[in-house]
Amino acid sequence: METHSNDIEIIKNQVVSNYYMMTMNTDGITHEESMVFPNGEANCMNWILGHLIYIRNPLLNILGEESVWDNEKFSFYNRGEIPLDHKDKLVSFDELKSYLKQSQDKLEAKLSTLESFKSETVKDISTLSLHEIYHSGQLGYLRRILGKPGAIK
Repeated sequence: METHSNDIEIIKNQVVSNYYMMTMNTDGITHEESMVFPNGEANCMNWILGHLIYIRNPLLNILGEESVWDNEKFSFYNRGEIPLDHKDKLVSFDELKSYLKQSQDKLEAKLSTLESFKSETVKDISTLSLHEIYHSGQLGYLRRILGKPGAIK
């Protein structure tokens, strides 16, 4: 018998679907392409992917897991930072993809062991999931701006 509550199943599905969207939309993108700032100032793909990982860490923490990186060391990926001001600090796109995979493995493993969320965490978990959906979609537009075919059919 399934012991997970529906809210865990919903978040699990979103985490898996978001990861699929993120990996499809970043597939075949070079580091140089990930550093292109549309209109000379809109967020580049590198920053958005780093920002997604940055915000996945609080989700991991809420679920009782360790972050995949030191958020202080990668603070230039935080909300409110201006990516253009930090473009010399942004890490290689392959390194980001590796951190994303680590975060995914940890999230999926943790979500498969939980029976329910603590009620005081549900709103934060829901908001963090929405945040991820929002930025995952931006990666799709950035992919097209870079002249690549759409990845989600």
